Amino acid sequence: MEEESGEKDPLVTLFLSIFLGWCGLDRFYRGAYFTGILKLVTFGGLGIWWLIDILLLLAGEEDIFKL
Repeated sequence: MEEESGEKDPLVTLFLSIFLGWCGLDRFYRGAYFTGILKLVTFGGLGIWWLIDILLLLAGEEDIFKL
């Protein structure tokens, strides 16, 4: 579900981050391709980056995808 303004659904982003965030799919979904590739190559920062992203998304932070 994409809104008119082009913003991505935060719930979809959260689910992608939880289940496939270790391979950077949440970053690719939000358009942050560079950090998505970094996350893919490092397997979610060895799990640390993956966990931090999930916690920030649960806290309502959405600026984490801007680089």
